[in-house]
Amino acid sequence: MSIKLGFLAAVFTLLGAYTYYDCTGKILNRPMNIQETSPTSFFSYTVNSLDGKPVSLEQYKGKKIIVLNVASECGYTPQYADWQAFYEAHKDKVVVLGFPCNDFGSQEPGDAKQIGTFCQKNYGVTFPMFEKVHVKGAEKAPVYQWLTDPALNGWNNQEPSWNFCKYLLDENGKLLNFFASKIKPDNAEFKQAIGL
Repeated sequence: MSIKLGFLAAVFTLLGAYTYYDCTGKILNRPMNIQETSPTSFFSYTVNSLDGKPVSLEQYKGKKIIVLNVASECGYTPQYADWQAFYEAHKDKVVVLGFPCNDFGSQEPGDAKQIGTFCQKNYGVTFPMFEKVHVKGAEKAPVYQWLTDPALNGWNNQEPSWNFCKYLLDENGKLLNFFASKIKPDNAEFKQAIGL
């Protein structure tokens, strides 16, 4: 048994040392030895805004990007305030992209208008928000297919495990990290990953 554990530890070290936390605090880092090419660019996608207008993700090129799957009736919903404050403080270099999702505990039952009103009234959200999507399963939105398919993003297969999971991309659209629900902008590893 100890030989198997030693072997696994060596493999993880060689792969770039993923860091694991509990289910809602997991952090995954891009392995250092990954090829820099991926067949599809994050910036090749167009998504619909919360009010139904097409938005090319290419407009965010040149900024670090945080992709969040959000919900209005979750224990993590107060993170809207944290991510709004973070966006306000760093929007010259970083953009936060919110994707409402009803995949976890049916905690985002509202339509686009209800979601927009809720976010504005309760948290003053001004970061870009998009139409409600699926982030897991057979109906997974194309952006989340890219974020969770190693054949597309180069390394990561981690789907969101609950609401308010985060994906961090660099200015060129390279996926760098996955942060699970409880990780907030003041987390030391998040700050180090984003360079603050």
